[in-house]
Amino acid sequence: MRAKRVLTSAAVLLLVLGLVAGCAAPKDGSPAAGQDQGGGKKFRVAYVTSGNLGDKSFLDSGMAGLERAQKDLGIEVKVMQSANSADWEPNLQAAAEQGFDLVVAGGSPLHDAMANVAPKFPEVKFVYLDDVIQGDNIASITFAQNEGSFLAGALAALMTTHTELAGMNEEKVVGWVGGMDMAILRDFLTGYEQGAKYIDPEVKVLSAFAGSFSDPAKGKELTLAQYNQGADIVMNVAGGTGLGILEAAKDAGKYAIGVDSDQDGIYPGHILTSLLKRVDNAVYDQVKLAKEGTWQAGQFEYGLKNGGVALTEMKVMGDKIPADVRQKLTEITDKIAQGEIKVDHYAGLKK
Repeated sequence: MRAKRVLTSAAVLLLVLGLVAGCAAPKDGSPAAGQDQGGGKKFRVAYVTSGNLGDKSFLDSGMAGLERAQKDLGIEVKVMQSANSADWEPNLQAAAEQGFDLVVAGGSPLHDAMANVAPKFPEVKFVYLDDVIQGDNIASITFAQNEGSFLAGALAALMTTHTELAGMNEEKVVGWVGGMDMAILRDFLTGYEQGAKYIDPEVKVLSAFAGSFSDPAKGKELTLAQYNQGADIVMNVAGGTGLGILEAAKDAGKYAIGVDSDQDGIYPGHILTSLLKRVDNAVYDQVKLAKEGTWQAGQFEYGLKNGGVALTEMKVMGDKIPADVRQKLTEITDKIAQGEIKVDHYAGLKK
């Protein structure tokens, strides 16, 4: 019996030593799980989304910024996806309660949830994307989507009568389809309409809202309806719903303009460009500031002047976008950045 007890004690000792070794840094010198490069606790970020990832748009762009921060800054990320609106406030509440160093709230639909949760956790740093809420622990990040949309509208007006491209007609009609009917999307629409009219006051702009950011079938239906009304280019501002808009362009042999992320290659030859809303840059910047201890609450805007919004280089379309059209867009970009062209905001947008 004594020999058996000695053997058991030895086994326990080996087990304890094994656990200690498992918590130590790996032999290759990389940090152990939960530790940063300096051997301390890893900086932890929660990403609470207003929908599911995979939209190839706004939410995915935010995730790209966090992935870059993981690689460059060695942070730890937890994604809390919200399949429906009932999840928004509980997910934010859970993130705040779990001791994350930074909580990123992905999307303006989270407004009411943010307004309810953030004041209850004054010690937690929140980054709120695409809208504004005042608070000593909130950095509200906005984008000059109206400026980027002005460029998209100008491109649509410049291209809509280029009938040498298959699928273009002679009618001066372009389209626009959004997700939920909200102030930020109407700000997109305001810029798009102004940009189109800047090129040609006779251009007609069709517009519609799907009422959702996660209904591709509805996006496709609305886009096909606009093509049937004479549009040959439709801009997508609809998150996951926008995947249906892009598919409609391909199926109808027409054209679309992508949004938020680079969507040019989803259906090559049918997406003229994408309006890049650099959510990835904004998220990365906020994480870096917070990790370095220089983070501040307040409102911060990303526009044409500081690289917050831009059209893609249209490499997928290549020479199908004429040189004179590209040159005109460059001139307009410079004029907006320099303040020579004043782009309107939607009157109901809180700034």
